[in-house]
Parts: sequence; structure tokens; C-alpha cells
Amino acid sequence: MTVGTLPAGPVDGITDVPGVRVGQVTKIEGNGPLVPGVGPVRTGATGILPNADPWMQRVAAATFDLNGNGEMTGAHWVDQAGFLETPIVLTNTLNVGRVDDGVVSWLIGKHSDIGIRADVPLPVVAECDDQGMNDIQGRHVSPADVGALLDAAAPGDFPRGDVGAGTGMHAFGFKGGIGSASRVLPKDLGGYTVGVLVNVNTGSRNELLIGGVPVGRALANDLLPVYPRRAGLAPTTGRAADGSIIIVVATDAPLDALRLRDIAKRATMGLARTGATSHTSSGDLFFAFSTTHIYPRTGGITGPPLETDEDRVDALFAATVDATEEAIDDAIFSARTMTGANGITLYGLPYDRVAPLLRK
Repeated sequence: MTVGTLPAGPVDGITDVPGVRVGQVTKIEGNGPLVPGVGPVRTGATGILPNADPWMQRVAAATFDLNGNGEMTGAHWVDQAGFLETPIVLTNTLNVGRVDDGVVSWLIGKHSDIGIRADVPLPVVAECDDQGMNDIQGRHVSPADVGALLDAAAPGDFPRGDVGAGTGMHAFGFKGGIGSASRVLPKDLGGYTVGVLVNVNTGSRNELLIGGVPVGRALANDLLPVYPRRAGLAPTTGRAADGSIIIVVATDAPLDALRLRDIAKRATMGLARTGATSHTSSGDLFFAFSTTHIYPRTGGITGPPLETDEDRVDALFAATVDATEEAIDDAIFSARTMTGANGITLYGLPYDRVAPLLRK
């Protein structure tokens, strides 16, 4: 299903922005009753690099918090400095510390003067809560896993749905996870690419809109999550019930932090099109970066002149909104039915159940 009128890039993902790389680790181990600290495991991490060496080639960046019941480490420095100098890694809530450790070790492995003659990094690590499906107390993503996924990060297509940081996530009462999309502006509007990657772990069934159609209400009694008696009732309050969403926007348009904050804000409109209302217990945290407005560690600023044409900027806004909406749809349609700890089952939403509703 195509959202909007702008075309997608070759893989319809964030890696359509030249230079952007994605790497993931997926942890699926064990079945049956939850043994805290042991399993079952349904979790992972997803890394995004704006280029091959963000420590040396820092890119313009900004953040926006729609609702702050969540964590994105390093965000204060990004907004103060106006640039990103580390990979962005997504994971679950209790794994933030170990993932941060993994990013630091990975950077030291590439730049041995960190903390000796050079500065020290403040990694950007963003989280969503995968408790229920996953033994979240176990913090099963290790620092070594993070180093491996960053080493393996690559351009081109990548898996989506219940993989990486999205492995144990839910979305609107269905299985959720990682989704991505891109949009390419026409040549007369700069020919820029906007790519979005999301980790979707939010929304209630009655909210879900796809293409403006109230799909959640139409399927109010179908494909409902299964909570076996030993798992107890589904949570009705707090982060486990309301979830969160992390949205990362990349573009090759030369933009500075001020304009990238505007871009990050527009992701809110793409999220709203899916029916989500950003509950009080939700962590809805957004990040945007430009791969062509660069702050080399050696000094100065490189890249083309900043884009200031209002028509082109407006087109970038529209591309962000459309790509965000489609990335969320992509996460939902890419995810497959999964059974996690205590036999809790979240059903994937097959597109063939939605297509007749859209046609109607």
C-alpha cells in the first residue's frame, strides 16, 4: 500500500538515504513459563549509522519528544551540539545500559585515543518495553552483540517486523516491531531522499487506522492477543499497556539542527495518521539527521549549502509524514505471529485481511 504521492526509494527504507547503514541482532530462545533472568527470550537491538565513521564525520542532528515516558540517551548533547557522533541503537528498556556499554567499546575499538587524548562519547540508545513477550530482567543483549551488529551494519535492504529491537514488541493489539520506508523528492525539489525507521510498540486496537480506514475497529474481535491463565491478565495501565515508539528520520538534504528539529516534529503527523494518540505512559521519542551537513572532528563544517528554499523544505516535511506513516504500516504488516514467555501470543496482521477493508 502506497502512502502519499511521492515515490519510494529502491528498498523503501531508511537505507535509501546514501551512506546510511542498518545492523540488527535478534534473540529468540526458549518457550514456556517465565523464569526471570533466564528466559524465554524475545528481544534484540537495531543499530543505525549515518555513515561509516560517525565519530569522525559527525552529522547534523536533532531530537523531538512527543511524550517523554521513555529514554533516549545522549539526546541532550545532540540538541546542544547540533550533531550526532555515535551510532543510534534501539533496544528494550532494561538493556539500555548494556547497549550503551557495547557502543562505547565499539567506538574505542575503532578510535583508541577516546578518553585519553580525544573526547568521550555519549551514545544515543533509545528503548521500548518488551516485557510480557520477553524476559526483560535478563537483559539478554550483551555489549558484544552490539559490537557485532554495528560491525555488520550495511546499506541496502534489511529484515523488518519482529526482528532486532522489534522482536518482542506489540502494535495496536497486533505484533509490532521494526518498520521502514522512504520517499524521493522530484529533481525540481532537490531530488532529496527521506528515510524513516521505526520501532513500533504502541497503540490500542480501537485506534488503528490504515490508509484512513478504521481497521482496528473493524477487527475489534479478531486476532486478539492470547494471555494464558498462567500469564495473568494483560496489563491495562503503565508503559507495558500503552507502549512506546521510536522514530528515526534520515535525509541527504543539507539541513542544520534547527531545521532537523522541524523534520523530527513532522514525524508526529505520520504517527497521528495511524490513529495513535500518544498516551501518558508512552515514550514517543523522535530523532532526525542529515548525512550531508557534516561537522568533521578535525574542525569546520562541510557539505553543500544549507537548503533554505521553502518549497523544498515543505516537500521534505511531506516526505517525512508519508514515510513515517508507511514505516508504521510496514512494521505491522511485516511482523509475524509470535508466542513468548508464559505462552503469550501476539498475532501478526496479514495484509489480505486489510486489503478488502481498504478497497471497500
